Amino acid sequence: MKARTVLGTAIGTVGAAVVGNRLLTKRAGDLDNPLPGIERTYRWRGIETTYTVAGDPNDPELLLCHGVYAGASSHEFEPIFEQLAEDYRVIAVDLPGFGRSERPPLVYSPTLYAEFLRDFSENVSDEPIVVASSLTGTFAVDAADETEFDHLVLICPTEETAPERPWLRTLLRTPVVGTTLFNLLSSRPSIRYFYDRDGYYDADRIDDEEVAYAWDSAHQPGARYAPASFASGTLDPEFDLATELAALETPTTLVWGRDAELVPLRKGRDLADAADLELVVIDYSTLLPHAEHPEKFVEYLTAELLHAGIDHE
Repeated sequence: MKARTVLGTAIGTVGAAVVGNRLLTKRAGDLDNPLPGIERTYRWRGIETTYTVAGDPNDPELLLCHGVYAGASSHEFEPIFEQLAEDYRVIAVDLPGFGRSERPPLVYSPTLYAEFLRDFSENVSDEPIVVASSLTGTFAVDAADETEFDHLVLICPTEETAPERPWLRTLLRTPVVGTTLFNLLSSRPSIRYFYDRDGYYDADRIDDEEVAYAWDSAHQPGARYAPASFASGTLDPEFDLATELAALETPTTLVWGRDAELVPLRKGRDLADAADLELVVIDYSTLLPHAEHPEKFVEYLTAELLHAGIDHE
């Protein structure tokens, strides 16, 4: 009798999880393009990826590459997209496994993303200025070794996110348990907690629309596969970032939020000293200075690129 009760409870729990997961996916619905521009697609190794373009084709090209986390997408650059398009031909891409791009059940790796950025920039753009956020900054550094980037702008580049735990990636990829766990990790309170703890200095600047879009993005079909690699630490690069930056021939600028804790400013200073790079520090910000202080970020970015000899004429 007890065994039947336990079995019945287990079946009921699994059934409830399946129903709950389906309801969340259905509630998310389609994901709209968050950026004002022309949306295009780029097919890469059978994966349909999406990007948005705006600005004068004769202006310098600026490729915006969002960070990696649950619910990540090109929406990260929404606060600065239109302003940048006044002086640049801006291209904002949704990485494979995120946003409006396809999310196949691949085992995502840092090599995959570096190769994607390399191929995307060569086929869609022409020697772009690359602005890459957090962990994607390391993918861009890897890609720059064999790609013609005009300039790299790395926003709090991250090389160590979590201890490597392949078992966690496997668990999050499972159909029922993995989806249920991921839905908990990507709930609205969890997303807001991430922005509050690591993304923004001032919690009052966290926009409800930003949280809602990240939630919708995190509840698209296949949304857990890429973040599963991130959460397990298996997206971290296999090289020392300071060493790679020092050897890199591409001009590079670091941008840091003065109050970042996950990747503190001292890390930015160490990287800048080791590789002899320019370091731009934005006050009252953490990992997302471009989202929290868009006007200041664009001002500093433009000044830095002008200093590097990149003009808009």
